Amino acid sequence: MATTDHPTDAGTGTGTDTGTTEKELADLEAGLDALETRTSPGKPRWGHVLRTRAVPPLVAVALVLAVWQLAYLSGVKPDYVLPGPWDVWLEIDTMWRRGTLLDFVWTSVSRGILGFAVAIAIGTPLGLLIARFAPVRAAIGPIVTGLQSLPSIAWVPAAIIWFGLSNGTIYAVILLGAVPSIANGIVAGVDQIPPIHLKVGRVLGARGFTAVRHILLPAALPGYLAGLKQGWAFAWRSLMAAELIVRSPDLGTGLGQLMENHRTLSNMSGVLASIILILLVGVAIDLLLFTPLERRLLRNRGLLTRTAG
Repeated sequence: MATTDHPTDAGTGTGTDTGTTEKELADLEAGLDALETRTSPGKPRWGHVLRTRAVPPLVAVALVLAVWQLAYLSGVKPDYVLPGPWDVWLEIDTMWRRGTLLDFVWTSVSRGILGFAVAIAIGTPLGLLIARFAPVRAAIGPIVTGLQSLPSIAWVPAAIIWFGLSNGTIYAVILLGAVPSIANGIVAGVDQIPPIHLKVGRVLGARGFTAVRHILLPAALPGYLAGLKQGWAFAWRSLMAAELIVRSPDLGTGLGQLMENHRTLSNMSGVLASIILILLVGVAIDLLLFTPLERRLLRNRGLLTRTAG
């Protein structure tokens, strides 16, 4: 081990104490090792879990219900225009007792999942083409971005002319709403990849699909996941817009169609019940699918400790 008695490097002329330098490097390595070490998960404390995860949303829901009930009791609107929370709950309970509630929910959820899966199959390669080929980006990149900003309901009249009152119309609207978001998400993810990663991959022989599978997609995963999350939001919104307009006995009744049926009957309790069900499905998909994926991605990349998750 070098000491301070050894002469300094004549080429550098810095006069740096090599013993001190080695100690600093050792401290630096120890610090880096500590950063890379994952915190032990341990056993979750139920009190902590309830306080940090369950209590805040419950308090928020309670506040919303309290304000809603006060508005109902104050009589700012007639009860047939602004029903109270209990009236809306009775509407949901009635659908449950009739055995129709889950049918309404599943009709919409199954359509949304199928349409979203097809949107992923189309949007992923489209996004890769836009991200990796400059002529493709120049040609259709602005169009895809413009399509993302176009309201989904604007496609409904055209889709009805193309496909009639059928499921094809509903799925067309879903795809036109979700594909641009997924494609733009993966484009954003690829654009954030450090160039050195791609160069190293080429040196190691990763080309074509191999480079996509082992370099592009893993490195672009944060942006891609954000695009998928936004794509699902657009798919769900597009589905509701299509179901509000595209109604036929052969299509079954989804949540959007259910809401329109209640509006036709001037049943405001049913309209609000439908809105709440649509909201609950959106929240459930986010909590059960996208939130765990995001937390796992952050944890695997050292951005979230296990105890913090």
